[in-house]
Amino acid sequence: MRAERMRRIDGAMKQVLGDALSQTLKDPRIGFVTVTDVKTSADLRHARVYVSVLGDEAEQSATLDGLRSAHGYLQGRVAGELRLKRTPELQFELDHTAERAARLERLLADEDPERR
Repeated sequence: MRAERMRRIDGAMKQVLGDALSQTLKDPRIGFVTVTDVKTSADLRHARVYVSVLGDEAEQSATLDGLRSAHGYLQGRVAGELRLKRTPELQFELDHTAERAARLERLLADEDPERR
């Protein structure tokens, strides 16, 4: 039961943050960013927000700086749209899953010529 509630909270936060990033946030440092996952602690005090950023390392760093700068606004959006006892403190992290998957595909393709 508790795990199901946490999944619903994570999904709702992902939706709210994704909408805020795509529609209302106007920071020029923030490039093309996608919220890929949210992991909230059991006590709802902290939430890790995993984001995927299109661009090179400098653009990714600038986007993370912009997201950290907009932390208060985004946390306010979460508080306004979700009815939670306390609003988790947001921590933004880059999600490297796509890069790892592409690297793994390249390694497999190099190993097995039929995969090309």
